[in-house]
Formats: sequence, C-alpha cells, structure tokens
Amino acid sequence: MTIKRWAEDLAKIVNPGNIKINESLKTYTMTKLGGNADIFVLPETEEEATAVVKYAYQHEVPLLMLGNGSNMVVRDGGVRGIVISFTKLDEIRLDGEKIYAQSGALIKEVSRTAAANSLTGFEFACGIPGSVGGAMAMNAGAYGGEIKDIIVDCTVLTKEGERIVLSKEELELDYRKSIIAKKEYFVLSSNFLLKKGNQQEIDEKVADLTYKRESKQPLEYPSAGSVFKRPPGYFAGKLIQDSGLQGKGVGGAEVSTKHAGFIINKGQATATDYIQTIEMVQRTVKENFDIELELEVKIVGEDLTN
Repeated sequence: MTIKRWAEDLAKIVNPGNIKINESLKTYTMTKLGGNADIFVLPETEEEATAVVKYAYQHEVPLLMLGNGSNMVVRDGGVRGIVISFTKLDEIRLDGEKIYAQSGALIKEVSRTAAANSLTGFEFACGIPGSVGGAMAMNAGAYGGEIKDIIVDCTVLTKEGERIVLSKEELELDYRKSIIAKKEYFVLSSNFLLKKGNQQEIDEKVADLTYKRESKQPLEYPSAGSVFKRPPGYFAGKLIQDSGLQGKGVGGAEVSTKHAGFIINKGQATATDYIQTIEMVQRTVKENFDIELELEVKIVGEDLTN
C-alpha cells in the first residue's frame, strides 16, 4: 500500500486539511532537527484519533506519536509511516479541585490553570515544555514534584485502538517510567486532583521556579531539554560538567555552557550532530566515572541515506 493510498484512506476519517504528506518534522520538534514524515496527521477529536490508531493497526502501517516534540530527537532520514500529533486535543477543564486535560494540552498551561484558580500541587510543572500526553508517559517531574503525586486516572488508546481508563496504580508511575511508555499506549486525557492553597504562596512558588529555570537553563537555544536520566546517587549534569564537556560537541550541536545536562542546537546542527554529541558525552562520562548515562530523550526515525 502506497503513501498516497494511506493519505486517501485517512482523508475519510480526518479533515483532509490536517493530513500532510512528506512533512518536515523540524517544525514540530524543540530541537528543530529531523527529517520528514511520510504522513503527518492532526486529529481534531478523540474519535478521529481513535480511528487513525485503528487504521494504522489494521493496515500494519508504522505509527509514531509526536507530542510537543520536547523530549524527542528525530533522525535526519525522517519517519516512515504515519506520525500522529494530538496537539489539537488541548482542552483543559476545571471541576472544583480536579483538572481534566486532554493529551495535547501543554503541561505548563495546566499548571497555570491550577495556579490561577488557587490550586496547589501542580507548581512544579510551570516550566515543563511538554504536553500532557508526554508528561504522563514519562511521569514528568521537576523541583521535587512529579505527575504521580497528583494524577487520578488516565484514558489511553492501546495500539489496537481500544480505549481504556488506567487508575493511578495501573499507570505504574516511577522515575521517568510508566505503563504508557512500556506498552506504547496513546494518551487521550488525564484527571488530576489538587488542593486549595494560598494564592500568594502559589504565585511566589511559581515565580521562584520560573526564575530558577530561566536563569539556569539555555532556553535561548533549541534543545530536547534534559538529555539524560539522573543516575542513582549522582546528577548527570555534574558528571558531564566534571568531564570538561561544556562547550564541546559535534557540528552545530554543543553541550550547553549554561547547564551541562542540555545539548543545544547552536544553529545549522543536524540530528546526526546531536546524536553523535550525545554518544560522545556518554562515552566520556563512562571513561571518567564508569557510569552509564541513560537517555531521557527518545531517538526515533531513520538515518539519512545517500
């Protein structure tokens, strides 16, 4: 079955204007890197999203979920099959001390909604750049808080397109882990439970965390955020810094001089530059400290072929 046929079939279940053929993924990734997707699809409803997932499964078409593109590196050769994005599924709804958010909503927007309504518990996410779906998949966290502290349940699609609701326990949330990532589920929406708090204290905490993030992270450059998981008993950034790697890299990619846990695209970098810089960091830290740095970012797609 050809790409053209896939697109024609998908146009029967999704607004044709939301189907793009041979679409560059640089626009959709925070690193501003990566090749093209055979087909890029933006469903507008959960029903459309379900139909696309079912179609891909039934026709054995490779299917990749791309959230806000903040935790993913797409190789220069791009992605075969269908890349689906839920960014149009971005509803955020408040119900007392509960917040409902669809997969495509930005997690920092959900945090802001909580703060604006005097709800505490979500302040930690005020600067996390990803979507709700991505945050759920990796149990996103920062500054002492994480998703598992506030989640009630999550509605997902299986690879077969079956819709199921997972409780907090069933989500198996741990440090940068979840059943969602393990089973490759597609997040549709999540429910969070917070507490009423003091507005001034909430505002002060958000301002403090925002300052810490903006002053310590290289937000002026495209990057995938924190590249590596925290090794038990260590900090990845400190190991990289102590290895003398800040300012070093391959091509247009470089270990940030502002925060060693970040690899930035200084301009004109390729995904290959970025990945080779990651590998250089892993190799050097292993040589210096005998510690394997495990990736927090996901690397997808194919290398560029001549």
